[in-house]
Amino acid sequence: MYIVFILVYVIVVTAVGLMSMGKVKGVSDFFLGGRSINPWMSAFSYGTAYFSAVLFIGYAGNTGWNFGLSALWVVLGNTFIGSFLAWHILGARTREMTNRLKASTMPDFIGIRYQSRYLKIATALIIFVFLIPYSASVYKGLSYLFEQVFGIPNITILAIIAFFTAFYLVLGGFVASTVADFIQGLIMIIGVIFMIFHVLSHPTVGGLTSVITSLGEIDSKLIGPIGPPGLISTLSLVILTSLGTWGLPQMVHKFYTIRDQKSIKCAKWVSTAFALLITFGAYFTGITSRLFFPESMPTINGVANPDLIIPQVLIQTLPDLVLGIILVLVLSASMSTLASLVLASSSAIAIDLIQGIFWPDIDSKKLTVIMRSLCLVFVIFSFVMAVLPNPIMTLASLSWGAVSGSLLAPYLYGLFWRRTSKLGVWAGIITALGTIVGGAIYTGMEGSLMPIFSAASIVLPLIVVPIVSLATSAFEEKHLDEIFDITKKLSVTVKSTN
Repeated sequence: MYIVFILVYVIVVTAVGLMSMGKVKGVSDFFLGGRSINPWMSAFSYGTAYFSAVLFIGYAGNTGWNFGLSALWVVLGNTFIGSFLAWHILGARTREMTNRLKASTMPDFIGIRYQSRYLKIATALIIFVFLIPYSASVYKGLSYLFEQVFGIPNITILAIIAFFTAFYLVLGGFVASTVADFIQGLIMIIGVIFMIFHVLSHPTVGGLTSVITSLGEIDSKLIGPIGPPGLISTLSLVILTSLGTWGLPQMVHKFYTIRDQKSIKCAKWVSTAFALLITFGAYFTGITSRLFFPESMPTINGVANPDLIIPQVLIQTLPDLVLGIILVLVLSASMSTLASLVLASSSAIAIDLIQGIFWPDIDSKKLTVIMRSLCLVFVIFSFVMAVLPNPIMTLASLSWGAVSGSLLAPYLYGLFWRRTSKLGVWAGIITALGTIVGGAIYTGMEGSLMPIFSAASIVLPLIVVPIVSLATSAFEEKHLDEIFDITKKLSVTVKSTN
């Protein structure tokens, strides 16, 4: 029965890729969908890029088992900060400025905003290099779930997933990705509702009230406002998985592509509701995992592996029909995230480096071919890294810390603060990379500590950039007026006064 669900999904995704192929006339269509995506599709695309196998298999299982009910702080953070405030604060400003400045990527915007080709090159390389671990973590999450259900060797599943992701994305680009995201979002909503119902109904769980009572009997800290790992670990996870999305190019990309300013309000509320349902379902299932494994996590060859928690819980609680839906849910969410990652990474090289630096007058068709080729290269690199033995949460933390830490402060201050200086931006990037890379080396990629260093790499540049900016030279007022469209606003004001 599981195979039937998977085959139907694969057929739908293949059809979407083939149908979207004819709509791709150039790079703008391939990467931005012509900046004409409607709000519902934009919201679903944002949500499905946000929540993948990394959430369901990696974070939800590990966090729920270790933190207990305090894992719900992550749900609130992802919903309010990662979704609502992201759209509310960044959405309209990002679309207006990037459209007016003709910036199609984050490195492109940063290069224009700070008048620096070197910043553009640096941020493009950071995106391409450090999104590979995140993509690998998505592959690993999928492979663990499918291996547990089907018993198929891990590497075989990874190869199949890589092939189909590359197939529909290379054919239809962002157009195919967005249509697929909408379908995948609907699947996720249905699947999570079924999952919550069956997990709560299972005799081991025994309903919502019983969950709280049973967790308290295992460890009273599991039902407290702050779980056993403590305040710093809890706060780090909230910052990493919520504020971290503000600096991820595959998430910000959704603001570039939405149809118009009015659509952002609708997309904001749809995205927020989607985030609340999906994250609650995932993390609540992770919380209940303690009832199935009260003493220790599931193991592989005698070694505890947090990535097995959710697959084992789902196998025990869900009937075959619902488990088939959940398999498609995780598959669809993950392929959507992978598509967003691949587009963000390939654009960093094709648009920001090849077209933006080395070959400015390249033909649009040639650039599209290069982007398609880079999509394949990125998928292959991610596949190779996914085969290596690193926990999902560790890979994702490394990626989010490096990419969001390097880009969030330059991007956020670039949108709103005129006084941000070029040296301030460089200082922020160096701080972020030094913190996350140094933390990875110091801890030996220790899973419980990496989220703390990742959160620090996101927060510290937000402090460093303004301090260094105030101590260094600002940009000329003429350039800043053009960036913030002051000249046009002053002209309108003068005309209305006369």
